[in-house]
Order: sequence, then structure tokens, then C-alpha cells
Amino acid sequence: MNGLVNRVMGGIAGLAVLGMTATLAGARARTPAPGTSFRDCSNGCPEMVVIQQGRFTMGAPAGEEARENLPSEIRGSSVPQHLVTIRHKLALAKFDVTRDEYALFVGETKRPDSDSCITVNAAGTGFIAMKGNWHAPGFLQTGRDPVVCVSWDDAQAYVAWLSAKTGHIYRLPTEDEWEYAARAGTTTARYGSDNPAEFCRYTNVGDLDYSEQHPGDSGANRACRDGYAFTSPVGSFPPNQFGLDDMLGNVMDWTEDCWNANYSGAPTDGTAWQAGDCGRRVVHGGSWDADLSVVRSAHRRGLATSKRATSLGFRVARTL
Repeated sequence: MNGLVNRVMGGIAGLAVLGMTATLAGARARTPAPGTSFRDCSNGCPEMVVIQQGRFTMGAPAGEEARENLPSEIRGSSVPQHLVTIRHKLALAKFDVTRDEYALFVGETKRPDSDSCITVNAAGTGFIAMKGNWHAPGFLQTGRDPVVCVSWDDAQAYVAWLSAKTGHIYRLPTEDEWEYAARAGTTTARYGSDNPAEFCRYTNVGDLDYSEQHPGDSGANRACRDGYAFTSPVGSFPPNQFGLDDMLGNVMDWTEDCWNANYSGAPTDGTAWQAGDCGRRVVHGGSWDADLSVVRSAHRRGLATSKRATSLGFRVARTL
């Protein structure tokens, strides 16, 4: 009898182990592989790309800022270089949030429009305030262009709405996640090319097309044309090695992190830096009106959370 009981109990235990193995295998099967894209809804949800976990060196190497002719008064924010490990499973939007996607959010939430967007003046000699907003930025856009004239506060309202809509927690990427995704395994200043004559093949920046609209801007890259004087529809340029578009150029991206003047004491695990000047948040990526010195994976700036400009947009992240 005892032998029979033992055999029965052993069979049950074996079935339990098999069941647990099947459950784990099913969980692994449901976890998308790096490079896989998905949407959490069919009505207006951004296309997300699964990003591989890994480690990278964050920040500008010695000499990069000087070599790129970054003005001396804004040098030093992207140092010291430090190792960061992205251990969590992450998905990042393939594109910046578009006008059509943002319009759906505004329509469903009845979020009021602002009239305080900042733009470059036509002469290219400075910035002016205009009575513009995300759907009237002062130049023509398509529904597939990235939304601009959105603040960090606007972006937070958007991700809260998207989280409620999908049942998944969406957020802005952290600084660590953003630079890791922008570099996509590269260690050069830019993931495409550092040659000014070739850079227009990879993204939309302040180039010849831009300079013809803003002849007074001496910082424009006059070595090439990217075909756009203002923003370009998402997907107009090749993606980087992780399958993400416009990580450099087109619009600068808001991130989750509070502003700190440099990386001394920065997190190294991919989490957001929630200490420092939290009235300002970090933006990355350069934009359609930017000179090449700031269109780099390492470049960062701190802007007030209420700031809206025609060079500012965002993309979303989700922990898997």
C-alpha cells in the first residue's frame, strides 16, 4: 500500500512540475523578443518596440563636446561617463507621439489648448513667443508629424490617459533608457553618421532646407539637405539599430528625470533621477532646427516642466 501511495504522490508531484514548467514556458512565450513591435490597442495606441536588456557607457567621452564645438557655457552636463545597466524589460515607442495620436487624447480628455508656444523667428536670430499651440505651431504639419508645443506636464497627462485606456502603465522614458535606446549599441556621437555631409540621410536637423527659411541662423548645417524645413512625418528616415526612428533630430524628447547639472551621483540602473531640480526636466535628442553640436546621443538640457516650443515633443515607454 505504501508503495502505491508513494507512486501516486510522485505522479502528482511530477504533474505539478510539468504544469509549472508549462506555465513558465507560456510566460516566456508571451514575453516579446527584442525588436518585436506591438500595440496595446487598435485605436490610436503608439507602436512599441521591445528593447533588449544590456549595459552601456552613458555620457560624452572626453573631448566630444569640444570637438563638436558645443558652446563652452553649456559644456559639462553630460559628464562624467558612467556604466549603466538596463536590467528591466522595456518597450519604447518606435516614433515620437504624432499629431493624430495627441489629437485623440485631447478629444477624449477635453484638455484645453495653451497659447504660449515658443518658436524660432523667421530670421533665425532668436526665439519669440507666439499665440500658437500643438495644432497651430506656425508651420504646416501632417497628422503623422510629431506633435510639438507640448510641455512635460502635457506629456504626463498623455501617458496617464494612455495607461487608463490600455490597462498598462505608460510613462516617459528615463534618461538612462533614452540614451541607451538612442545609442543602440553604438559609441559614436550619433548612431547614423558623424559626417555633416551624410547626416541628412539619417534625420531631420537644421540644414540647408532649414537655413533657407532662417537665413540668420549661423549654426545651420549647410553641408546637406534632409528635405524638410520644419518637422518631418515620423518614419521619414531610417531607424537606428534598435528599430527606433528619429531618436536624434526632428523633435527633442522629454524624459522623466529631474535636472542635475552633471552626472555626479546619477542612477546606474536605468531608473529615473528623482532628486535635483524637479521644476526642470531633462530633454534629449536635438530637433529640426538644431545645429549638429546638440544632435548627439549624449547631449542633454534641463527645461521647465511648463515650457512649450516647436522643437519639443515626446515618446512613451512601458516596462514589460
